[in-house]
Order: sequence, then structure tokens, then C-alpha cells
Amino acid sequence: MSLTELNQRFAISNHVQFKEIADGIVIAEVSNQHANSNIALQGAHIATWQPRGQEPVIWLSPLAKFAPGKSIRGGVPICWPWFGPHATDSKLPGHGYARTVMWEVLETKALTDGSTFLRFGIVETDAARAQWPHASSAQLEVTVGDKLRVELVTRNNGRESFILGEALHTYFQISDVAQMTIRGLEGCDYLDKVGEPARRTQQGGIVIESEVDRVYVDTAADCVIEDKGLKRAIRIAKQGSRSTVVWNPWTEKANKMGDFGDNGFRGMVCVESANAFDNLVTVKPGETHRLVVEYSVEAL
Repeated sequence: MSLTELNQRFAISNHVQFKEIADGIVIAEVSNQHANSNIALQGAHIATWQPRGQEPVIWLSPLAKFAPGKSIRGGVPICWPWFGPHATDSKLPGHGYARTVMWEVLETKALTDGSTFLRFGIVETDAARAQWPHASSAQLEVTVGDKLRVELVTRNNGRESFILGEALHTYFQISDVAQMTIRGLEGCDYLDKVGEPARRTQQGGIVIESEVDRVYVDTAADCVIEDKGLKRAIRIAKQGSRSTVVWNPWTEKANKMGDFGDNGFRGMVCVESANAFDNLVTVKPGETHRLVVEYSVEAL
């Protein structure tokens, strides 16, 4: 669908406009009385969300590259239909292919409370089917308001069950990693992926002072990022998710990636709502699985 057709069918005055920001990269620019947000059609990738009167809540690297087939550093990448490396084929892309393929706009709607609703569907291709030979569909439903609600919807359209791994790999903007503590995972077991993989139990709140890459399992709890520098807390409330991933690459790894910017890792942390490792989901024929997350900001 051309940019003109997108705007004719799905633009909403004072809510949604579609713009091309780079060759082949179109975004839905959402602006309403509650917040601003940009969502790229490639990957149905929420790049930004900023409630009015607040600092941005979703972190986007100043060096983020918007290019066809390339993942975007920051925002809310969608890990689907597997999380981490593929179980049997290491040549397939880590975290699946959903974040680098095109999604189509299925619906936009202005809600009565002034929020904006958008629904996207993954575009099926032969290349995608070669990686994921299951009759299925994925949609992303986004409600942009004073809260950001994101629903990743997977339906099994086939005759056999399949195993699903997934995550909303959300990057949050913080004042400085030294000013931040993550609450809500106290007492949870996690797989520590830094160095030799090990299974540990979280003691107290999460304070980050070096590289962190952890998958917390068997938890449906809210997480709260307490940010003393910005005097706010970001609440992450989820449904249909039994894993939470916490990630910060720290100095050496961020420098190798090349798209974080100088000390960019200090101004972000990933708290990902997921189903991974111990918590993979079996989706039976005809069933639909929904991973739902709502992000909100509270005074600290």
C-alpha cells in the first residue's frame, strides 16, 4: 500500500498520520491529547512514546538506523516466534524475524477517552514461512494514551500445536543507570547469561553496575523502574507472560554494537515481558495467545 493510500484509509485528524522517514521506512506518527508516539511499519516497531508533560518513556538511540531489513536500536522490538537463538538452526536470526519484516496496518481508531488505537498484522512471505512452517498469524494492537498498552496476539490457524517463544524487548529511558532500581522480581529465579550461564535467585531490588542479561522465570508480577534522577517510576504490568528479561549491555558490549552513542547504555534499561526458556507457550490448533503489557508513569 502506498503512502497516499495509507493516509487515505487510515489517517485520523489529530490522531494519526503516516510519513516516510527513510527509503522504504514508513511510520505511523501518533499525536493526541495524552501522548506522542511513532510506530514503524517494519516490525510494527514502537519507536517512541512520550506522555505529555513527561520525559520520553521509551528510549530510542540517537544512532538508531532505519533501514529495510535492519533491526532498530531502541523502542519496542518484537521477538517472535522464538526468543533468543533458534532451537535447532543457529543460522536463523536471533529472536525471530518479526522485528525486521513488514507489517500492514489493519485498523486505526480514535477512542472516546482521547487515546488512539492501532492494529497491525505481520505480512506473510515465502521467506518467513521457510523459517516458521506453522499456519499462524501475528497481530499487534497498540493503544497510545496516558498509558501505553501493547498486545501481541498469536493465533494457530493450523491442525497441529506449536511452541511459541516471544518478548516485547522494551527499552526504557532513565536518567542514569546508577540512579535506578528495578522492583518486583525479588525472590525470583533467573538464568544469568553473563559469563558461564548459571541459575540464581534475585535478592532485593535490581541494581545495575555492570553488564546484565537475565531471564527471570515463572513470574507474572508487575515490575517498577524507580528512577531517582527523573523522580518517577515506570510501571510494567503484564498478562499472558511468565518471564521477564532484564538487559543492559554496559560499556564494552555497547561499544561493539556501534549504535548506542557515547555512554548511551547509561540512559536505558530493557525490561522485557516475555515467554522464554521455562515458560514457552504451547498454542493448540484454533487457539489464540495474547501477551499484553501496559506501561504507565507514576511520581516517585
